[in-house]
Formats: sequence, structure tokens, C-alpha cells
Amino acid sequence: MKKSVAVPPVVEERGAPSVRERILQTAATLFYQEGVRAAGVDLVVERSGVAKTSLYRHFATKDDLVVAFLEREDAEYWGNWDSISAQHKDDAAAELEAHLRFIAHHIAEPRYRGCPFLNVATEFPEPTHPARAVALRNKAELHRRLDVLAKKMGIRKHGLLADQLVLLIDGAYMNSQLLGDKGSAHPLVVAGLALMLAAEQR
Repeated sequence: MKKSVAVPPVVEERGAPSVRERILQTAATLFYQEGVRAAGVDLVVERSGVAKTSLYRHFATKDDLVVAFLEREDAEYWGNWDSISAQHKDDAAAELEAHLRFIAHHIAEPRYRGCPFLNVATEFPEPTHPARAVALRNKAELHRRLDVLAKKMGIRKHGLLADQLVLLIDGAYMNSQLLGDKGSAHPLVVAGLALMLAAEQR
């Protein structure tokens, strides 16, 4: 009788992305560039070079993969925001202008394909869809942070200014998806500063 030989576990190369990360990175690129509904699980499997069983081991459903994609986008979004905030700790007006300029620069980039949260919310209008909940949370947090900045600036109607800025920013996200660098990148900053000035005079 042959003696069984133990098979050593597969060890990831040091510095190489994990299977989960490779799947998520591939899915994120496809979802953002082509749309969630257009990018099926089979395409994610093909582009990532992993077995379908491996994908479902890490993400039980495609919805889980979409949620993970948006969760990562959300973390990156607020990571960028916090980095800008740290540079303007004592000047809320300067911080707000810096955020607007960062967004304006981002939406003018050639690879820009819109706000991922708005894109997914458009593709999945069902209120109960789990990815939509992540999108709503991101937009609620954007409003909250803008409201905090408006309060720090001494704006009496700070909630109103936050409302207006959210509409302005989301409008710029959608407009630039269509028009690219010919869209609302530059007007975004100008309009945002105008709203801040008007709010200070109320």
C-alpha cells in the first residue's frame, strides 16, 4: 500500500496580490470602465485568470463583488479627502476650495468614467439592492462633511450650503462623464466659490 504524501499548501509569492485582490482589482476595472451589468462573472474570471470556483469562494454572489468594489471606492474617496483635510486643518474655506479643485482635476482626467456611486445607483434602481446602500452612504457622508466645513466657516445656513454643494459636485460628476475636459471641471471651482460667497452674505 502506497504511503500518502501530504501536499503543501499553495503559498502566494511575496508582494503578489492575493487571489481575492486580483479578482477585486479586475472586477473594479471592468465595472468602472464598462458598467456592472455589462461585465459578467465569466469576464471577470477570464480577465483575472482565476477559476470560477475561486471567485465564488471569495464572493458568494456578483452582488457581493459589486459591494466590495464600491466599498473599496468609498475607502479610497475618503482617504483622498482626509489627505486634503490634513493640509488645511485651520482654514475651512481653504479646505473646501482644495476639495473642489481636487474633484475638478479628477473629473478632467482622460480615464474618468463618472462617479462610481452614481453609476451603480443608476444601474440598480431597486432601493433594497446592497450596492445602492453603499452609494447612499457615500453621498450622505459627503453631505455631512460639507456641512461640517460650512459650520466651521461660520455659515448660518450651513445645511443649505451643503445641499447646494452636493448638487454642484454630483452635477459635475455626471456632466464630465459626457463632456470630459470640456465639461464642468473649471466651472465647478468657480461655482463652488460663488456659492460660498453667497452663503456668507445671507
